[in-house]
Amino acid sequence: MHDLEDAWEIALAEATQRARGAGRADLLRYLDLRRRNDLLRRAATDWLHEAVTSLAADANRAGAAIQLEREAAHRFRRGPATMVGKLLTLRKGVRALTIESGWPRAPRDGVVRGNGLACANIKHLGRARLNEELVLVSSASGSPQWFVLKDDVRTILTESDLRRHFAILLQS
Repeated sequence: MHDLEDAWEIALAEATQRARGAGRADLLRYLDLRRRNDLLRRAATDWLHEAVTSLAADANRAGAAIQLEREAAHRFRRGPATMVGKLLTLRKGVRALTIESGWPRAPRDGVVRGNGLACANIKHLGRARLNEELVLVSSASGSPQWFVLKDDVRTILTESDLRRHFAILLQS
């Protein structure tokens, strides 16, 4: 994924230079917004994965024997759109908890609905009713915030929500 992200950064930098050279202020504003949003997306998805990884590390130090798997170039669907990002899978015996997060990278991938910057899913293997869909939204202060989507209602995702999902993984 880092190669893809590096290539994307280079492409944005080149596009910015061409727009600047052509005097396209409108395009420069769009590219700057895209760069800032991508930074928010990366920070928020990194936080989500690191928070869950930290819970697993603490549990493993106490003897939980949770196995972690990471996929850096993961694609998943959210409605008609395709999200591109990363996948974290935590395994404990036959149980698995997956965290997938990403956002559309190319126009053909579609868009995040509801003014979102990115999407994520928290999934419990074999227990679909416990799964949750997340959307990343930029707050009024400009900082990103994950929200849980349930019946068209958004509630803020908290660290205690992540702990609850992790506790489900640890249940025998």
